[in-house]
Amino acid sequence: MQWFIELFTRHGVAQAVVALSLAVTLGLGIGLIRVKGIRLGVGGVLFSGLALAHCGMTVEPEILHFVREFGLILFVFTVGMQVGPGFVDSLRRRGLYLNLAAFLIVSLGAVGAAICYLLLGLPLPATIGLLSGAVTNTPSLAAASQAFSEILPQGTDAAVAEAGMAYAAAYPCGILGIILAMLLVRAVFRIKPEKELEYLRRLDAILHPPVRSQTYVVKNPNLTGMTLSRFFELYPSGVVLSRVQEPDTACFHAATADTVLEQDMLVHAVGLESQLEKLNILMGPPSDIDLREEIGPLLIRHLLVTKSQVAGKSVQALGLTPESGVTVTRISRAGVEFTAGPGVHLHYGDKLVCVGEAQDLERAAAMLGNSEKALDHPHVMPIFLGILLGVVLGSIPLSIPGLPSGVKLGLAGGPLLAAILLSRLNHFCGMVWYLPLGANLILREVGIALFLACVGLNAGAGFVETLTGGSGPTWVLAGACLTFFPLMITAVMVRVWLKYDYATICGLLAGSMTDPPALAFCVQMLGSDAASSVYAT
Repeated sequence: MQWFIELFTRHGVAQAVVALSLAVTLGLGIGLIRVKGIRLGVGGVLFSGLALAHCGMTVEPEILHFVREFGLILFVFTVGMQVGPGFVDSLRRRGLYLNLAAFLIVSLGAVGAAICYLLLGLPLPATIGLLSGAVTNTPSLAAASQAFSEILPQGTDAAVAEAGMAYAAAYPCGILGIILAMLLVRAVFRIKPEKELEYLRRLDAILHPPVRSQTYVVKNPNLTGMTLSRFFELYPSGVVLSRVQEPDTACFHAATADTVLEQDMLVHAVGLESQLEKLNILMGPPSDIDLREEIGPLLIRHLLVTKSQVAGKSVQALGLTPESGVTVTRISRAGVEFTAGPGVHLHYGDKLVCVGEAQDLERAAAMLGNSEKALDHPHVMPIFLGILLGVVLGSIPLSIPGLPSGVKLGLAGGPLLAAILLSRLNHFCGMVWYLPLGANLILREVGIALFLACVGLNAGAGFVETLTGGSGPTWVLAGACLTFFPLMITAVMVRVWLKYDYATICGLLAGSMTDPPALAFCVQMLGSDAASSVYAT
């Protein structure tokens, strides 16, 4: 049995794997327990890590540090991959107010730290460590360590050690404080997340209206004898015409640039509601006949873009036009449908609705790839290349006048920004940054679970002693105040004055503190990724 005991006590790779696996397993079990309809979810891993470390289970610091940072990188990178396509739209619509609110939270925390330093007489290194831990921001602690080496050259090691202890005391409460603030906002304003998520879905439908189709009867005499190419030159409506039926016949065919409009001709169009209303005015009334249901040579197929060499090219550049026998009526990407305009470039994973004859559609399918199996296969090399670029990006020091050292995005901000940029770029040098949703969620959950397990195992050994002895209670209380009060003040302000919904508030609180665990808790609590784009913004 000695070998079994050593699995839990003798430091090494096997013991680290056992400790981390046990912390994650127990934590996720704790996270399933519901108390008044609320559960901790993946946040329970932090508590299991603290408990195991308090009971004497430890892991080598080097291994713990590496796994913690790599888990964090996995989490933020996969979040960036998912929210990237809609990030710019979110930033454009409400980025200014969200970042002002985040700036307010950070500023209130800094003011609170200054008050603690002046009124409580806390040492400067401890105060800085408390602020870094309270806002769960490891890069700020690293920046403080560099600053200590410049302003306290003789006492750098002691200052860094003291800041690290204060950081460890405040960090777990920092994570829990954000979660508590989310729950308290929900209770104070009597928020029902289901209703607010339904509101968000309705708002998204307004901002991204669905594409629909309609058949119209040509009644405008001014259009008689006009080709469709000339029609769109005079009236650029943005719709796509897929097929036409000659008057007084059962014959219909694909709509091409050379198709000549005639009185009583049936024309099938695809576009947004507002675009179709304009077409109704220009052409004539809608018809009871749906040309999509008519039996004839034209078929409808849904084709997937699964060839990397196709990504980045437009529909016109690929020759998918009515003249070639195939009309692309709409494109579905990241849950949003839109028509294939000339400026729209295809992304890997796009779903195209195509109309044409069987042989032409087969040709288009071969060109695009159209392989469900290919979508299920993750592209691993771009993922690691993206992580590499993110770490490099996060390590670039940004010089700000008045600060003794450069400010860096760090291992959280760098990979997140890289993932957002790469997911929007989608393709580069023959590679595609596409991650199936299932693979994304698995990597995300594994990453955040490892991160929380490491935080708990690292802080748990002296956590109880810190809470109960010496300056520990003061540090913990001060750190909790630095976390909680700025969050609550700002949350109440944006809820009352800006009328922000609950998911936006949660994303704001987690993002302002650069706190992935709080974001993971919010996503699980709401059962929605609505807060993720706000976090990134």
